[in-house]
Amino acid sequence: MTLSDKKNSALPKKIDVLNAEDSHANAVNKIKKERIKPIIVADYVKEIRLGNISYLSQAITLVESTNIEKHQKAMQILEACVGDANQAIRIGITGVPGVGKSTFIESFGKLLTSIGKKVAVLAIDPSSSVNNGSILGDKTRMELLVKDHLAYIRPTPSGNTLGGVARSTRESILLCEAAGFDVIIIETVGVGQSETSVHNMVDFFLLLKLAGAGDELQGIKRGIIEMADAIVINKADGDNMRHANAAKTEFNRALHLFPAKESQWNPKVLTCSALQQTGIEEIWELIKSYLNLTNANGYFESHRKKQNKYWLEATIRQELLKNFEALPNMEAAFKTQLKAVNNHKTTPFLAAQKLLEQLYKK
Repeated sequence: MTLSDKKNSALPKKIDVLNAEDSHANAVNKIKKERIKPIIVADYVKEIRLGNISYLSQAITLVESTNIEKHQKAMQILEACVGDANQAIRIGITGVPGVGKSTFIESFGKLLTSIGKKVAVLAIDPSSSVNNGSILGDKTRMELLVKDHLAYIRPTPSGNTLGGVARSTRESILLCEAAGFDVIIIETVGVGQSETSVHNMVDFFLLLKLAGAGDELQGIKRGIIEMADAIVINKADGDNMRHANAAKTEFNRALHLFPAKESQWNPKVLTCSALQQTGIEEIWELIKSYLNLTNANGYFESHRKKQNKYWLEATIRQELLKNFEALPNMEAAFKTQLKAVNNHKTTPFLAAQKLLEQLYKK
């Protein structure tokens, strides 16, 4: 082979390398373009209404976003979807860590999907202090339900919001309803004041308890029982059956000490074993009885209207505070007034009044 032949034989190899590099660059650019693909509201609304889980998840991510532009898109999607919402049953489930909430929700969810119900689980996870992500990982704790084509599980990091309730949960409920889900389950972390906020976004509030765990009186003190429409003693199986029945009697007695509910519903106490999947059907029948009663006496609709007012006012307060803090010189003025309060030179109420006067003058 001559020198010229060698040069000619090497040329295609160089071209192949250049082509490979170009192909890689094109692939990278294509991925980048896909990542920054514009958010077309009409497409999201259409796909959510069709029950497209991918678009639903992306829309919830937009709702959770702190990016102003993305959040504005989320609000446009919500506004377009709101007419398709409000058709699902919203159930709140709470209980202390270790009570078996995830196992219960999985058993309960599987029961509902077995009768053809589409079920969405919005699980409010405590956030990691390191990366602000969910640390409980409900999708890994509900292995059977996550594989069910009629179920959708969305763990949401609670972030720094009061009581561990994610700011976006209320909006996520509406999006799931627009996607055609029949039952929306909201699981709380079971600590702090998250129960109060969840109670204000659901139709039925279920409290899970353990027998012999020493938290019966604690539950009464915390006032959660007063909010509960049903108390379920979980892990009522094997040697624990006797303790579970004793706890059921104890809670039934305690319920008589609380005033009658506006819904005219008398809260019930049931036992179940989420692990053994016993007593789950009775809980669903109980919830249906509650819905029949409250729909008949008008409480269901009036309660939802009160919830709408609650969230309207809560959002206004949140936005006003955010705008207040963003104003120039307000941070310094706030620190000055706080120092005066701590030095007993004024009261929190007078300090707030002075700050508001300064705000309105602007």
